[in-house]
Amino acid sequence: MTPAALARLHAACFTRPRPWSAAEFAALLDSPGSFLIAREAGFVLGRAIAGEAELLTLAVDPARRRQGAGRRLVADFEAEAARHGATAAFLEVAADNAPARALYRAAG
Repeated sequence: MTPAALARLHAACFTRPRPWSAAEFAALLDSPGSFLIAREAGFVLGRAIAGEAELLTLAVDPARRRQGAGRRLVADFEAEAARHGATAAFLEVAADNAPARALYRAAG
């Protein structure tokens, strides 16, 4: 996925906080340790440095939600983070984002 395509899907998924721009995606993709996993239904962007991974953002096409795509992307993130040497992972999620919290809780 191009940075522009990432930004379009991100905008379809997020209004608060504001969606990220194509330029922001391009900069993140160019930063050390960053990795992108893009699938037909969505993407996950992560970073792994010094044994720790951070899930920066995950977006699933609203029309494709509740079909397991988010679970698969989280599993893909974990596997890719491990390939980058991460032994721990973290993320931030809004307290009022119940679907995301449930997804991450289920993933452990």
